[in-house]
Amino acid sequence: MTGLASAFRVLAAAAATLLAVAATAPVAQARPEPKAPEEFVALRSVDPTIIQEMRYPTAHNFMGVPVEGYRQPLCILARPAALALHHAQTRLLEQGYSLKVYDCYRPQRAVDHFVRWAKDLDDETMKGEFYPHVDKTRLFADGYIAEKSGHSRGSTVDLTLVRLPATPTGPYLPGRKQVPCYAPQAERFPDNSVDMGTGFDCFDTLSHTDDPRIQGTQRANRQFLKKTLTDAGFVNLAEEWWHYTFKPELFPDTFFDFPVARRSVAGH
Repeated sequence: MTGLASAFRVLAAAAATLLAVAATAPVAQARPEPKAPEEFVALRSVDPTIIQEMRYPTAHNFMGVPVEGYRQPLCILARPAALALHHAQTRLLEQGYSLKVYDCYRPQRAVDHFVRWAKDLDDETMKGEFYPHVDKTRLFADGYIAEKSGHSRGSTVDLTLVRLPATPTGPYLPGRKQVPCYAPQAERFPDNSVDMGTGFDCFDTLSHTDDPRIQGTQRANRQFLKKTLTDAGFVNLAEEWWHYTFKPELFPDTFFDFPVARRSVAGH
């Protein structure tokens, strides 16, 4: 019995030592979320009149699910880009129009979400609306999806024009029959913007700003948007009529990953 009692005493001492170590070990802290640099602002704090219809916090986008990193439907931009939009908006209001933004700063984690979705060839939930003519195996090669986005640098914005007074955009109803994004305006998703020939995020060559098949009022609307924003210092991406970057960029080489949330720019 003496040997057994001694063994129990050794085990008890070892257990006590482990408990003591555990009690004194530092508690693992959750990694704090990154915040935006002071140069970033919520667009609404610079110009509350610009309409915001942020698509990626919702399921109405080319993936069909809310995108990672979008905590709130909020447009965040580097301050120079936000101020330039304000100047463009001032001119547009005098002419009976308003800007409407679909996407602004985009965290890297959202871009990573796009990439994972693009590699999942079985997920074609939203093909009928956003990429009817594009084989999903071609999304990277054709430039629709990339591992880095200028949006993550804070000076790029996706936007359109709305004729004032603005009517509400129709609700998105999951499960409703999808209509191709290049269908006539009266047939596709009931966006309240002027007719640009395609909807936002339409993966099709018809979305190229100067595609020769886009004529009449649709072409005039694209050129009106382009001139207005070019005059304010923005440069259009030729493949997407909605995509503009303010130049010079404040952060031309940095891809940020703070979440799209009010707390990211609190106090800016």
